[in-house]
Amino acid sequence: MTNPVIETILSRTSAKYYDPKAVLSDEEISELVRIGTSAPTSFHLQNWRFIAVRSPEAKARLSPIAWSQPAITDAAVTFIICGQLADSTVIPDRLAPLVASGVMPATMVPEWEIPARDLYMAYPQRQRDEAVRSGTFGAAAMIYAARSLGLGSTPMIGFDDVAVHREFGLTKDEVPVMLLAVGAERAGNWAQKPRRPVAEVLDLV
Repeated sequence: MTNPVIETILSRTSAKYYDPKAVLSDEEISELVRIGTSAPTSFHLQNWRFIAVRSPEAKARLSPIAWSQPAITDAAVTFIICGQLADSTVIPDRLAPLVASGVMPATMVPEWEIPARDLYMAYPQRQRDEAVRSGTFGAAAMIYAARSLGLGSTPMIGFDDVAVHREFGLTKDEVPVMLLAVGAERAGNWAQKPRRPVAEVLDLV
């Protein structure tokens, strides 16, 4: 019996060719982000933000600082996936809905906040690493969601991060992790490329 989730994962490709006439509604874009935010984050930090570059004017601003990659102008939307530096002080606010809904007792909040503070507060590299991890998890969820909806996607790291930071108003605690183009594909895209054998990448210990 075919598992549709696994089939979605195994059939995903990084699209090169998009239909430039196809659009996604704001509601469809919002739904992709909602799905993205279901991905895991450390201590439930939810330390991410998603900038949906969808208007011709915004695409014109992004394209020259992202190597003029065709997907940026042709795809319906390109998300700037922003990870936020891990900050333990936001944990009480992030956990408040869990407490209010009865999922977590209030007494447990310090049990999350204190170790998070010890893990991140004095370690800038860990804060940044967590920003990249969270942004990547969110983007991955959106990639597979897009595939399940019959859309193509292209994650891209070819961009001037300083220029993206400036042009799109990222805050000092935000890292532009990647760009993620999403849209209707046109003919010419490859099937998923063969991968290295599992035996070459798996150690059973």
